[in-house]
Amino acid sequence: MNKISKKVYALTLSMAMSIALIQPAVQAAEAIKPTAAVSESIVSKATQTLQQLGYIDGTTDGMKDSAAPITRAEAAIILQRVLELDTPASLTGFADVQSNDVAAPAIYALKQGGLIQGKVKGYAPAAPLTRAQMASLFTRAFELKDNGIQVVYSDADQIPAVHATDAIRMKQHFIIEGSVFNAKQAVTHGEFANALYLALGLDVKKEGLTPLEDFFKQPAQAGFQMSPDGKNLAYMEPWNNRMNIVVKGNGQDKPVRITSETDRSIAGFAWATNEKLLYFKDAAGDENYHLYVTDITGKESKDLTPYSNTRAMLIDSLENIPDEILVGMNKRDPRIFDVYRININTGEAVLAAENPGDITGWMTDNDGKIRLAISSDGNVSSLMYRETENQPFQPLLTTKLGDTFAPFMFTSDNKNLYAVSNLDQDKMAIVEYSPATKKVTKTLYENKDVDVTNIVPSKEKGKILAAVYETDKMNYEFFDDTFKTLVQDIKAKVPGKEVNILNTSNDGQVLFISYSDKAMGTYYFYDSETGKLDKLADTAPWIDESKMADMKPVTYKSRDGLDIHGYLTLPPGAKASELPLVVIPHGGPWSRDSWGYSPQVQFLASRGYAVLQVNFRGSTGYGKKFLDAGNKQWGKAMQDDLTDGVNWLVKEGTVDPKRVAIYGGSYGGYAALAGLAFTPDVYAAGISYVGPSNIFTLLDSLPPYWESGRNMFYERVGDPVKDKELLTAISPLFHVDQMKAPLFVAQGANDPRVKQAESDQIVEALRKRGVDVPYMLKTNEGHGFANVENQLDLYRAMEKFLNRHLMQ
Repeated sequence: MNKISKKVYALTLSMAMSIALIQPAVQAAEAIKPTAAVSESIVSKATQTLQQLGYIDGTTDGMKDSAAPITRAEAAIILQRVLELDTPASLTGFADVQSNDVAAPAIYALKQGGLIQGKVKGYAPAAPLTRAQMASLFTRAFELKDNGIQVVYSDADQIPAVHATDAIRMKQHFIIEGSVFNAKQAVTHGEFANALYLALGLDVKKEGLTPLEDFFKQPAQAGFQMSPDGKNLAYMEPWNNRMNIVVKGNGQDKPVRITSETDRSIAGFAWATNEKLLYFKDAAGDENYHLYVTDITGKESKDLTPYSNTRAMLIDSLENIPDEILVGMNKRDPRIFDVYRININTGEAVLAAENPGDITGWMTDNDGKIRLAISSDGNVSSLMYRETENQPFQPLLTTKLGDTFAPFMFTSDNKNLYAVSNLDQDKMAIVEYSPATKKVTKTLYENKDVDVTNIVPSKEKGKILAAVYETDKMNYEFFDDTFKTLVQDIKAKVPGKEVNILNTSNDGQVLFISYSDKAMGTYYFYDSETGKLDKLADTAPWIDESKMADMKPVTYKSRDGLDIHGYLTLPPGAKASELPLVVIPHGGPWSRDSWGYSPQVQFLASRGYAVLQVNFRGSTGYGKKFLDAGNKQWGKAMQDDLTDGVNWLVKEGTVDPKRVAIYGGSYGGYAALAGLAFTPDVYAAGISYVGPSNIFTLLDSLPPYWESGRNMFYERVGDPVKDKELLTAISPLFHVDQMKAPLFVAQGANDPRVKQAESDQIVEALRKRGVDVPYMLKTNEGHGFANVENQLDLYRAMEKFLNRHLMQ
């Protein structure tokens, strides 16, 4: 996508969150049939493990005969041991369970604990335990909650109403499989052991493992920002399971929480003045962000954009105009964004620039005047310029798809522009551009291997301090010796870590974060005058870095000769031989993976999986040619790059070819579906997280504010009319007959980018073939799960799903 931005807000046409791809058709009966094999492999292990834990003994519980039905009494005996329930003082209540019965202590312990609700007339201890009864026992015993997985039983009408919800819970938590429940069927001892083993999570538990919750819990403290005068700090920390804003005096220990959001975490915030902050939040993932203002006491909060079905974005906080900000909103027309000047004290909004219909970005000068605009039809963009706000915009230059000219800021005199540009070359460089002459006056820096992607500006010095570019890691090209020395001094203070400078103050105070592939990050204050370093907070102090895995940069050749870069993470301490692999294609797809701490990567590595992240063709950062090489290659060459990565690791002996899964979100979810559909012999399992399944319906349901980028989608993905054959060929929905590996699907019901229908239709198509697809649908989420309880549900289910299909 051609870009002309900075303070220019960009309509993000990426489908990223911020979480891969023919063979003769297989018969439905052969498609996904793991139940029998899995059960056989687990029963023996389950029985052995439960015996080792002292939960079964083979005598009073009858577990020696795995094929015989287990009685209600025997089930009670086992559950009392597992739950460590105290025996009641009085063993009475059921007419058919006398106090001297061997199972009486267990039965009455379960009754006292509310786990059984037998009638006074009798408990029927000798009767076989049915599947429905086991479901209710387990749901109560292990507090199985609704995790959003949509369960469909073909015999649902035969499940007694009292057990119906519990039957659903059993399947939601991967304790039983199959689309037929068989409510009245007697449970054998072996089946009970297997179900108990899975309900206890013994299939995924291993001594010394970092708990799943530790990887995905909310940061202890994060997002630190200094107030403009450097006197206060604002940051976010959890409150009532949501990330809220806290303010404290710099160097003081009296924090004040100034927001109290309970439905949704705050999406982001910024200082407006020394006394006021701005913050964004949406409703249930709909991405219609409202912009709020609050003071540092939290007592005066106001919704500055109280409009329905409207998305707001901050264009300029106007730091030199204390009471005003510039905000883009699509309240007049959902397809386009006008600019409003809003008074943060009164909330009054005045139209500052009306969008004629084709403007996709705006940019101000150093005085907060709107001087730049971007006109675009998705493929061709024009940079529009004016000397003053009283003049009409005039075109400066025009770019076509693939070309980038992205202004970051005006020079200190407001005459020239600093921009990232790849005009007339492959890689993006930092340039200075003169609107007066319509020419680049100088190239500040370019790299022969990768794009330059950002700058470090200094308004105080009126210049750029450094250019930022990313190879395997982030790098600086310094233009200011003082800043170079500062970065070197800071790096020396935190050896082995990368650093990102967040704020500097006039008195030499520097706020920065250090991080690595094994640490989410630590915030520090550094006094550049005295050299004193003060630690503010660890984002995840519970993570033991010594147990985390190395994320190693890798490069391999694609089948057509391109250098493909990515990252390989191996399980800590594991030998690089015959490992199970999870491929994680990034979203976008016009973005890239980067080196650093990834909770999901570290989680999977801790569970014994190698993890491959691939910057396939079409990814950003590697130049125009590499980006354009992905045009109309969804499901084709872009997918081949993923397959080639798998084959490379198999050839190296690192990976077991029979134990490879693919998991991704957004475009990565599409790639997971494509991998199962177009390379069915490569993957043993797949997970699609908010992934599109039908390119026609994806393009037909783009959000209104992406309308200006529709032509870009048609050029980079395909035109529904001109490229109908192509889009049919690359849409996994039309090729479900080729899928034979198990699939897990997760979706947010309010997703404005990849609508729920994308997941609904692929699940429905597979279920029509008789394929049982776990489908997690969260009604209060959008394009990816933001609420921590939903994230935990997702990763707990993923852990079970991957373990079952790659480890058993």
